[in-house]
Amino acid sequence: MTHPDSSPATPAPTFAELQIPDPVMRAIADVGYESPTAIQAATIPALMAGSDVVGLAQTGTGKTAAFAIPILSKIDVTSKVTQALVLAPTRELALQVAEAFSRYGAHLPQINVLPIYGGSSYTVQLSGLRRGAQVVVGTPGRVIDHLERGTLDLSHVDYLVLDEADEMLTMGFAEEVDRILSDTPEYKQVALFSATMPAAIRKLTTKYLHDPLEVSFKAKTATAENISQRYVQVAGPRKMDALTRVLEVETFEAMIVFVRTKQATEEVAEKLRARGFSAAAINGDIAQAQRERTIAALKDGRIDILVATDVAARGLDVERISHVLNYDIPHDTESYVHRIGRTGRAGRSGNALLFVSPRERHMLKAIEKATRQTLTEVELPSVEDVNAQRVAKFADSITDTLGGAGIELFRRLVEDYEREHDVPMADIAAALALQSRDGEAFLMSPEPPPQRRERSERSERSTERREHADKSRGTKAFGTYRIAVGKRHKIGPGAIVGAIANEGGLHRSDFGHISIGPDFSLVELPAKLPAATLKRLEHTRISGVLIDLRPERSGGKPADKARRGAESKGAKPRRKHGA
Repeated sequence: MTHPDSSPATPAPTFAELQIPDPVMRAIADVGYESPTAIQAATIPALMAGSDVVGLAQTGTGKTAAFAIPILSKIDVTSKVTQALVLAPTRELALQVAEAFSRYGAHLPQINVLPIYGGSSYTVQLSGLRRGAQVVVGTPGRVIDHLERGTLDLSHVDYLVLDEADEMLTMGFAEEVDRILSDTPEYKQVALFSATMPAAIRKLTTKYLHDPLEVSFKAKTATAENISQRYVQVAGPRKMDALTRVLEVETFEAMIVFVRTKQATEEVAEKLRARGFSAAAINGDIAQAQRERTIAALKDGRIDILVATDVAARGLDVERISHVLNYDIPHDTESYVHRIGRTGRAGRSGNALLFVSPRERHMLKAIEKATRQTLTEVELPSVEDVNAQRVAKFADSITDTLGGAGIELFRRLVEDYEREHDVPMADIAAALALQSRDGEAFLMSPEPPPQRRERSERSERSTERREHADKSRGTKAFGTYRIAVGKRHKIGPGAIVGAIANEGGLHRSDFGHISIGPDFSLVELPAKLPAATLKRLEHTRISGVLIDLRPERSGGKPADKARRGAESKGAKPRRKHGA
């Protein structure tokens, strides 16, 4: 059977029409998918019905969901045996596919998805296999290793997927793939996806697939030439800092910030509002009336930033949108094209910016390949860039206010104060500006120097940190703060400094001694932390635990108090020699 992409157009089905069970449907809604892509619409019904499938498709067509959704819809979660095996050519693709299975199976109880690939520890993989993984996603070489060790049992496999089969054969895995296929039950469902169909792939399909449905699709993802497309390499924990810098330096009229989940829309919008930006969230849970009010506010300039999921932003047409920022990289290239299509409307120029973590570079390459455009890498605005912009905006705000109504009243009040207290007008203006900051720092602190990773320099770094802390203690008043994470949470001083510095906007010189106890830690920080800093730290987590930062009222050094905490848990204090 064949199903070429040149067949007559038919109305696109919805996911609800594809007989997908409710738990998987809920996960699909969570990731913001509204309707299936062409390959999903053709493949999912065939796999749900038990047919084998051969798909000619490139990365970016949505093929991962095309096989993951039907497998998760049919798998028996009450059994711990391996029922589905997905072979992928590279570690990166194996991880990507495993993550996709976990997303779409988020509401399935007891589902376990295990990636196995070369270059990583056997220990984690062996323990995962012992616990039982219904879905195993692996590279051919490592799967063979586990088969030879007897640690992977494929005798109960009902579903087998070969993803990017042509790449596997190009990389020399033909023998391993054939061996793995021969070790699985004869009567299983097989899905094979390949960008091309060389003779070797055709031979595999003839040998191992039974009357497969053949589908062929290309990613239809042309992007408008009037949209400038750039990307920034930024790791997940630094995304909010990166977004803040972009918003402060980039000149934009209105912007959509795309995230993956409904929860993220609210979290990101709230953090932006706390930083002084006019932002609002829209997602699938927001009532239509509220959505309309939010979009009206975006159109008339009452808000400038909309934080949205893919599904919430579909069909959105607002001329003011000059920028689209992909805070979370999309799962497929079609979503990317839909996103950036919200800017550059009606012939105007638009700007698209993409945040990419090192682990997501494969998706960046897929976007460039599918759109046939190279995204330009740009550096994040520096601290100096941000501070220069803040100074310029401060001057502009003074100019704008000078012509405002009511200035005469305040001029008289200031002149009266100047006469009564004999204080220069410049000092009064500076005091008023400081008052308006409400304790927040006006200029961004310099970035800490990049950490060196060479083992030989660890001792040197430790010494430098101690000396730096000692110098800081000589010029700053420190106070001791308690946080609700300790040794049992498997954290170190670096995790504490990184989390508090990033979320609270502190510099590393703001940290003194850190003592880690069994269930809590004591950290020396500036004695009078600004209210805004404390507010930002209210929701800070380390290793998933809310730190609950609060001043430690009792006296004594952090080391002494942490030791007393350990002793109260039953640990005996060390006796000095000869005591």
